[in-house]
Amino acid sequence: MQKRVAVVTGASRGVGKGVALELCRAGFMVYITGRSAADMSYIQGKGTAILCDHSDDQQVERVFAQVSQEHGRIDVLVNNAWGYENMMENGEFTWPHPFWQQPLWRWDSMFQAGVRAAYVASRLAAPLMLLQRTGLIVNISFWSAQKHIGNVAYGVAKAATDKLTSDMAAELKEHNVAAVSLYPGLVRTEKIMAAAEWLDLSNSESPEFTGRAVVALANDDEIMRKSGKVLVVAALAQEYGFKDIDGKSPRPLSLADV
Repeated sequence: MQKRVAVVTGASRGVGKGVALELCRAGFMVYITGRSAADMSYIQGKGTAILCDHSDDQQVERVFAQVSQEHGRIDVLVNNAWGYENMMENGEFTWPHPFWQQPLWRWDSMFQAGVRAAYVASRLAAPLMLLQRTGLIVNISFWSAQKHIGNVAYGVAKAATDKLTSDMAAELKEHNVAAVSLYPGLVRTEKIMAAAEWLDLSNSESPEFTGRAVVALANDDEIMRKSGKVLVVAALAQEYGFKDIDGKSPRPLSLADV
């Protein structure tokens, strides 16, 4: 059988890295994108790293042209690239400020390098999936789409991501291609661990835990039943029967306790 191909955007570190590693372990040919070659060196010998700024359409087009030329197929696309890494402005932590005190660049960054990045990557991957009449698009999202968490721009951008998922799923349905939004919990990313002394990590998740959810979805023969839906990583772990890399089973968060 031909080896399945996965593309994970924004996979230099954090959730994207965890997803890429688990897809590699599951036997996928994995392509990752990021803006730092050094941070993507972990994929050497396992997959292919491509430097890409997802706010530049030409760079993104080159990524998918390379994948198409080398394999002619994309089975899984994970849209993880996001544009909110800078939570500071002039030395001040402005992330939780009300919208009238938020820097306007934060809105632009989230929509340009976040929502729009997912749209562009999906637009470029979809034609190959349509030819195959199979495929899975996973948009990494979060509970802020449904509840005020952090700031207005963050919530609106994640809500837009979920709407992107549902509308893409509606148009992809007749082609047997699925699209889902995936909510991790509190993930032990590099930035979270840098602030670990101030956080309760008792119910936290590894980045690979999200990756195991993506692998489970990719291996689900009835994935179309989930297309267009919002899915929670820890709940999928209970459904599919996988655990985190430390052997634990994090509790699925609900809208009430997130």
